[in-house]
Order: sequence, then structure tokens, then C-alpha cells
Amino acid sequence: MSLQERIEELQTRVQQMQASSAEEVEALRIKYLSKKGEVSGLFDEFRALSKEQKAQFGQAMNRLRQTAEERMAQLRQTVEQTVAKAEVREDLTRTPDPIALGTRHPLSLVREQIIDIFSRIGFTVADGPEIEDDRHVFGLLNFAPEHPARDMQDTFFVEKEEGEQRPTDVLLRTHTSSVQTRVMLEAAEWLRNGQQDSIRVLCPGRVYRNEAISARAHCFFHQVEGLYIARKVSYADLRQTLLYFAKEMFGDKTQIRLRPSYFPFTEPSAEMDISCHICGGKGCGFCKQTGWVEILGCGMVDPNVLEACGIDSKEFSGYAFGLGIERITNLKYRVKDLRLFSENDIRFLNQFVSC
Repeated sequence: MSLQERIEELQTRVQQMQASSAEEVEALRIKYLSKKGEVSGLFDEFRALSKEQKAQFGQAMNRLRQTAEERMAQLRQTVEQTVAKAEVREDLTRTPDPIALGTRHPLSLVREQIIDIFSRIGFTVADGPEIEDDRHVFGLLNFAPEHPARDMQDTFFVEKEEGEQRPTDVLLRTHTSSVQTRVMLEAAEWLRNGQQDSIRVLCPGRVYRNEAISARAHCFFHQVEGLYIARKVSYADLRQTLLYFAKEMFGDKTQIRLRPSYFPFTEPSAEMDISCHICGGKGCGFCKQTGWVEILGCGMVDPNVLEACGIDSKEFSGYAFGLGIERITNLKYRVKDLRLFSENDIRFLNQFVSC
């Protein structure tokens, strides 16, 4: 094969070069344009030609090198564009390393749901201190100093240091009813002057009781208490409010029943059960085969409590209720051990990542 034929054959092969990756482009460059490549080898032979032959084949050799370099550049550009398009199809919002989604605590989820349900019927959230005094926690709520009802709640009292100037009856609140007494004391004058015609508040918060920690009890837990005071408030209003809450929280088929009970700050008082949403009221291990599950205590505000807070009990009446957030969370998510709520076990909390 003559030199001219070899140049033309190599020119054809160079023009037909194909590559689908950067590695293949590099392999072609080495094959044709490296020091030991086919094009470079042909130029080595060209240098040994006579002056007349160089003049004859010089332009063809230069066209061959130029064609090889241009084709190599085209292949390199095509591969880079293909890779760039593939990268664009990827999710550009993804981070280089996977980031785990944060979780929400189940108690926070249920607390916010309870607040949302009652806010639809006009309840607003009220807050108060967790470190309280005996007057707001017990005194204003019809607990006489020697009343045996005080024994219903084991209390954490804060000891007074020697020489310290502060009251001796400081304690950790045992219920969020202390927030209700503060609200009533503040609103009493407004009710008397007609500046306000009712009180409708929801009091969520953490409370403390001196109890042994177990799967069914803890020394601190969370409550939501509600208070509504206005003219001509009846027991029927209380029942309808609680029925509305039960259906919103547990489903439209939920039924309620009120059983007589006793609380110093309400009269009459009751405990409310809901039909078991697990077995539909037929009876199961969760409801102890009764078909009913207790969820809260309630009642009409005792006139003594209204009077103690400066509200005329002959003109105003009201109802109150209180429920444990842990209790509702247990019913909703079937958590059997109360200690899981405060242990911050990541395996437990990760179950609520999608909530």
C-alpha cells in the first residue's frame, strides 16, 4: 500500500471515530495522536522522504493531523455534554450526604391537635408558672388546709433556705388548674364591669406529682384543662363540648358516657369515658372487655371557687374539664409505657417522623 493510500485510509478511519465516554476518547487519542500513535508514526516515515516527496505528501499529512485533532475535540465535547445532561436529570436539591429528617414528639403532636380542636369553638390558650404557691394550686380551688382531698395529689414542695425571704408554701403545680385561678382572678373585675361577658380558656402544661416512676405513672406529665364561664352555662353545654371533642379526636362513631365522681373544685363532678375505638365498644384487652375507656374528669365549677376568685356565682356559672396528654397519646398511638415519652430513645421517636 502506497503512502498516499495509507494517508487516505487513515483519514477515513479518523473521520469515523466514535466514543461514548471520556475513557474511550483518551484511548483513541493514544491510538492515533500519541508519540507512538498511528498518525505520529506516519509522520516519522514522512520525515525520511526526499524533498520532492515531502512537497507531494506534505499537505495531505497536515490535513490528516488536523482532521484527527478536530475529530478528537468533537468527541470530547460530545461526551462532556452527554454527561452534563445526565447530571441535570438528577435532583439538584439533594445534598451530597443523606440528612435524616427531624421528628416531632408524640406528646407535642397530640397537644397541638387538642388545642386545634378546642380553638375551633372559641377556646384560647392561657399559660402560667410551673412553680406556684398553695393559694393558686389549692386554696382558691376549694381545698381547705385540713381537707382530705389534698391527699389525692402527692405534692413536691420547694424547701425554703434558712434566712431566705420568700413564702413557705411554694410548690410544683400538681395540675394546670392553677392557671385557671389566675385567669379568673384577672377577669373577675372585667366580668363585673361588663367589659367581658365570658371566660373560655384552655390551659396546657406540665405538672408534677410525687409518684413512683413506672410504665403507668411518672413524677411529671402533661395536662390540658379547659374552663368556660358565662351566664346560664349548663351541664348540657359541658356534655356537648366533650362529645364534640371526642368525635373530633377519635372519630365520628365515638360515644361518651359521664360517671359521677368527686373533685373539690367542681360540683357536680364526673369522669368521662369514650367507647373503645380499638374494638368499637365490643370489648377487648385494651378496654378490659368493658367497651369503654376513661379519658378525663370534668364538672360544673363549684360556686365556692367562683366566689373565691371574685366572680358572682349567682350571676355566672361555668364548667371545667381536665385530661392527660399522655393518656390521649396512649389511646391514639397505643404506647404502653409512659417512660418512653421522656427517655428520648431515638428508636421510639423515629416512628413519628412522618406525622
